[in-house]
Amino acid sequence: MSQYKIHPIVMGTKIFDKSMMTYQYGNGETYTIPIYCWYIEGGNQKILVDTGEMHPIQSEGREKSLGGKIYKFEEGLARWNLTPEDIDVVIHTHLHNDHCENDYKCVNADIYVHEKELESIHDPHPLDFRYLEDYIEDVEENGQIRTVSGDQEILPGIQVIHTPAHTEGGLTVMIDTAQGKAAITGFCVIEENFNPPKEIKAMEMEVIPPGTHVNVYDAYNIMLKIKEQADILIPLHEPRFAQTDTVDLQGG
Repeated sequence: MSQYKIHPIVMGTKIFDKSMMTYQYGNGETYTIPIYCWYIEGGNQKILVDTGEMHPIQSEGREKSLGGKIYKFEEGLARWNLTPEDIDVVIHTHLHNDHCENDYKCVNADIYVHEKELESIHDPHPLDFRYLEDYIEDVEENGQIRTVSGDQEILPGIQVIHTPAHTEGGLTVMIDTAQGKAAITGFCVIEENFNPPKEIKAMEMEVIPPGTHVNVYDAYNIMLKIKEQADILIPLHEPRFAQTDTVDLQGG
């Protein structure tokens, strides 16, 4: 059975109110999140989960707040002796612009995305300005898109689970590792969403839903489902992963 290592590469940041991550919690607190491209090492394919921003802001202040370096796409891949042309598979958690801006550079990749995300990027709801179809037009024209309609094995040891918490077509990526099954969440959260502070737990809440969501009740239940199924949780925007080359799967 294939087993993988997971390498987070910071390819962008956002600075905003913390409640954008943690629903109704952290209001008024300025928070910096990393935007990751995840290199999944193992097997005979070069695999990425998401591709990050095309033109990330690389500032000393943002890097200091994360405790790690911010890379442009080619720079980040080069750390693992890769080029965009080397990538065989891209798996998308969703198609908000900051997760797919470098797709067009991966000219040899099969790009997996849920069909609902394709619908959303071509006909977005007015509330969701994060979909910009310009970023996937090239790969669509090249015939690189592989649509997913539900839970599916992408490669041996890598499965996607449909988790419409943050967006209609969100895909959580389940990855077999030496320490168990790791989940890169298909919804935009941080560690606190899965392990709330005591004042939130005192309200009998086991998790905090994403700050932006399709349906907050469904999002809560989806988070519980993933928390139960995964041995290792990798929240999609958790800052501490910016400080390491490889996710510590024993420590999370």
